[in-house]
Amino acid sequence: MPAKIIMDNAQIKRAVTRMTHEILEKHKGSENIVLLGIKTRGEHLAKRIQEKIAEIEGITLPTGTIDISGFRDDRPEDVNTENAVVVDTDFSDKSVVIVDDVLETGRTIRAAIDAILNTARPTMISLAILVDRGHRELPIRPDYIGKNIPTSKSEKVSVKVEEVDQESSVTIL
Repeated sequence: MPAKIIMDNAQIKRAVTRMTHEILEKHKGSENIVLLGIKTRGEHLAKRIQEKIAEIEGITLPTGTIDISGFRDDRPEDVNTENAVVVDTDFSDKSVVIVDDVLETGRTIRAAIDAILNTARPTMISLAILVDRGHRELPIRPDYIGKNIPTSKSEKVSVKVEEVDQESSVTIL
């Protein structure tokens, strides 16, 4: 079966813009928000949200990355968890928005939450996802969703971002 394009560059831009407005609405502005993108594509989506907020509010939010590799539940315990969260501000007592490309089982998000709580104590953690494809194994639900794409377990969702892949698209393989 050939790849089916679900979102093109324009649709991704619209989804990011909508999610940005939803984040600003829920937080009643941009004060005390920190965006943390899960490596690799989530960090670029977080930067896009940061740029949209700067465009709308005139404020550049602190934005950083989360490397979840040391917090996965399917990895050996001896993985280094130092510097898993890289951001140039203390995000204790701030509202953290985790940003990622695809949500499926919820295990990546659980690992990201563990990494955040290992580093600081935010007042709130919320989740912005470009594509929610279902198939949860953990009770994790996104607060901001670019697009719900119901899929079968055998299908693969591929998200490409310009910054990494030289194109922006979402396809089902």
